[in-house]
Amino acid sequence: MIKTDILIIGAGPTGLFAVFEAGLLQLKCHLIDALPQPGGQCSEIYPKKPIYDIPGFPEILAGDLVDNLMEQIRPFQPTFTLGERANTIEKLDDGTFVVTTNKGTKHHAPIVAIAGGLGSFEPRKPLINNIGNYEDKGVSYFIKDPEIYRDKKVLIAGGGDSALDWSIFLADVASEVTLVHRRNQFRGALDSVEKVQSLKNLGRINLITPAEVVDLKGDGKLEAVVIQKSGDAEEEIVQEVDEFIPLFGLSPKLGPIANWGLEIEKNAIKVDTFDYQTNIPGIYAIGDVNTYPGKLKLILCGFHEATLMCQSAYQRIFPDKKYVMKYTTVGGVSGFDGTKREAPKAVVKAIE
Repeated sequence: MIKTDILIIGAGPTGLFAVFEAGLLQLKCHLIDALPQPGGQCSEIYPKKPIYDIPGFPEILAGDLVDNLMEQIRPFQPTFTLGERANTIEKLDDGTFVVTTNKGTKHHAPIVAIAGGLGSFEPRKPLINNIGNYEDKGVSYFIKDPEIYRDKKVLIAGGGDSALDWSIFLADVASEVTLVHRRNQFRGALDSVEKVQSLKNLGRINLITPAEVVDLKGDGKLEAVVIQKSGDAEEEIVQEVDEFIPLFGLSPKLGPIANWGLEIEKNAIKVDTFDYQTNIPGIYAIGDVNTYPGKLKLILCGFHEATLMCQSAYQRIFPDKKYVMKYTTVGGVSGFDGTKREAPKAVVKAIE
């Protein structure tokens, strides 16, 4: 039985940052993730994708962000159960929880923080009859290494941030970048839309809207796509491409967590924005996995939610203690597993 103060389900950026905030309060964390390494989607799906909304970093690759977060939490010595999915949860008579994975590993903690991102997910695929014939043969739903597209003709389909950001990034990598979207308006950040328009004006991105890819051609490997334009200029275009990347987002599923008695709304866990606690006291949900009025699915927002969650978790674990802000570390605290802990010198919060 693994014991910890805060059991975090999900080792993506939000879960990792929660370790740091808990560490400032001298709380020990253990993380469970179904993936074989920390980082969530940032490591598994798009480690080379640039991220633009992390404070202090005008631009940072997703994989580098994960590396930095791992370095930031290293002094707090978090532990991990990787390659296993949180399967069941049991609330004990004393109010603590036992979470068991699909491989039978048991974890015991007074606080459970669900930071599972989008949960288990699959890419949303366009409705093209023969697309399965070209998967991994010119069709990809994620970009893990942009160097694969060096000096190639790339066509991206989609209207969100991923489609816009990758079109901008690959304009400096691929020999030709085409962005196709079924509407004239995009769903992504206005700044990204303006950059795409600027690159279009410079002749570095081909922008085709409103339109969609309706067929794929090639003998064993993708060689061309058929684009159906709509609106006032209806026509069919056959365009030679080396790579087709439809970026229509992910179809999320909460998996076993959906059966834990939590209040669910549109495949996300409802929380109280006071501390991001769920309808079950002691269970919190932070990051993309939660929902509340005004929710924004941004890593930045997940960091904020993790911070308030840890403050609330400390009060639940130690209801008779209080803390004040200090510039140096004072004293220590006994954790849920009974060990006495002294915080690293970098910690600026003191427990009184």
